[in-house]
Amino acid sequence: MDGISFDPGGLEEGVAVAARLLAHKERILVFTGAGISTESGIPDFRGPDGVWTRVDPAEFTYSRFLANPDTRRRSWQMRKESGILEAEPNRAHRALVTLWEIGRMLAVVTQNIDGLHQKAGLPARVVVELHGNAHQAVCVACRAKVPTGEVLDRVAAGEDDPDCTACGGILKPDVVLFEEAMPILETDRAMHLAYEADAVISIGSTLGVFPAAFVPIRAIETGASFVIVNMGPTELDDLADVLIAGPAGEVVPDLVAALTRSTPR
Repeated sequence: MDGISFDPGGLEEGVAVAARLLAHKERILVFTGAGISTESGIPDFRGPDGVWTRVDPAEFTYSRFLANPDTRRRSWQMRKESGILEAEPNRAHRALVTLWEIGRMLAVVTQNIDGLHQKAGLPARVVVELHGNAHQAVCVACRAKVPTGEVLDRVAAGEDDPDCTACGGILKPDVVLFEEAMPILETDRAMHLAYEADAVISIGSTLGVFPAAFVPIRAIETGASFVIVNMGPTELDDLADVLIAGPAGEVVPDLVAALTRSTPR
């Protein structure tokens, strides 16, 4: 597909072209990755200053988490220091709430674990979290869930490796670790939404993590228009109708404002 690409010097024109493409779309599926949350102070994973430049992801596989108390201690300490629970939504998150309120958005499918879409005001029912939610912890034995804040309070009180108060099992963040499969219900729902969508806007994702990236691919296969907003190249650039290489916090509010103007009142 010969899409139209706009670099940071052409953001205004890029937004205008994307807005024209999406002007009559009423079932827009939004797909988000770490880049939408960097303005909220949450680092991405694969960028030049991303998490994986400082931490070896092989240290945090599911099998190592279960087998190694030191891995669990480090994981909880990193969670405590990350600030992810205190992060606030930014302009891009808030703009997507507006897109929902004007009736143009089908849902958000997100790779993020920060819960900022809900914190911005989107109903939980329209946010599909493919990789879990850092605000919860889950027992790997009895599947009981507890707020992560409670677990971190126990860490702060001196418990390096808090266990489940219900059964004594291992607690882990309720997020998808390496070696874990994505949750079946959320994955199925995301794929069904992809078939319903008449357009997809991918925001802040390199679109290189599978099976999550199959979501926009499925939508494209059924005829959906495809807009990418990302600071760098993605694995699916060749499939896009419009590519805008700019910050989500600038591009998304302007795009939603343009779509709001084209929405009948």
